[in-house]
Amino acid sequence: MLVQLIQEAVAAGCRLRPACKEVEICLRTYRRWIKAGGVVLADQRPEAKRPTPQNKLSDAEIKEILAICNQPKYASLPPSQIVPKLTDQGLYVASESSFYRVLRSHDQLHHRGRTRVVAKRTTPTSYTATAPNQVWSWDITYCASTVRGQYFYLYLIEDIYSRKIVGWEVHEQESGELAAALLQRTVIREQCFKQPLVLHSDNGAPMKSVTLKTKMEDLCITGSHSRPRVSNDNPYSESLFRTMKYCPQWPSEGFRDLGTVRTWVNWFVDWYNNEHCHSRICFVTPSQRHRGEDKKLLQKRKAVYEQAKARNPLRWSGRVRHWQHIKEVNLNPDRSVQAARKAA
Repeated sequence: MLVQLIQEAVAAGCRLRPACKEVEICLRTYRRWIKAGGVVLADQRPEAKRPTPQNKLSDAEIKEILAICNQPKYASLPPSQIVPKLTDQGLYVASESSFYRVLRSHDQLHHRGRTRVVAKRTTPTSYTATAPNQVWSWDITYCASTVRGQYFYLYLIEDIYSRKIVGWEVHEQESGELAAALLQRTVIREQCFKQPLVLHSDNGAPMKSVTLKTKMEDLCITGSHSRPRVSNDNPYSESLFRTMKYCPQWPSEGFRDLGTVRTWVNWFVDWYNNEHCHSRICFVTPSQRHRGEDKKLLQKRKAVYEQAKARNPLRWSGRVRHWQHIKEVNLNPDRSVQAARKAA
């Protein structure tokens, strides 16, 4: 195919060397492919006679490796442990990589031992929020009571773009029905009914209940779930719970009753949304970002810094602080995409 394209280009008036360069082969390669008279040669590499490598294992050595690996005392061990044990006995048959290569070529490179095979987890779906009420993250956390073994359950929904707590309730049990009711009230409060919205959560029973899934379908909400036993896939809710439980006002002795925990959570939500300057959104409050006020506020901060630098430029060795509006927030972004953006 390449030879035909090159010949067509030459026939049209192109020189041979530029034509070869265009298809990313050198002129020498093209001439090696063409016989006198323009006949295209077949690929000769499969038929080439190559010398046998000096370090190639002999048939006897291959049989010895297989015999060793299939011995009862080594049958449950990987080559990474077999080779050192043989070395301790003063035996060297082949390298560890050679053991792996021989086992693979004879279809014996499988999981060894009685431990469970490590499951291959698929990469979670990535979502990007460029405005409020596009991607929500929700979870349930325990709030201990003063009675040992008794807990209250905090249902909490967070907007990942603004980090605002858009919905919360506290109950005495985990339930898909309670979660569905909270979701509907939150959608009505945020006035985002029948709009494209993603709701991300982990794999708890209330999160995957039929009642909640039905309610999400009614509200035209797309469901998203973390991988099993991977808490990093739901980082926004986990980070929020850490902020809540590590604040100085958190009652480490527990809550007396349901009313007490609801009163405390109501105070925390008001403080978090309206007073807490969030570090991941350039130290504006979640409510300010949710209302779209963060851009002007960050521009004002930058102007203050520019004025301060103009008054005393010796205090700045470079540019002023990076008060930059964050345009998008990603949920479980592709690592390769992140690396490419950082490199750019």
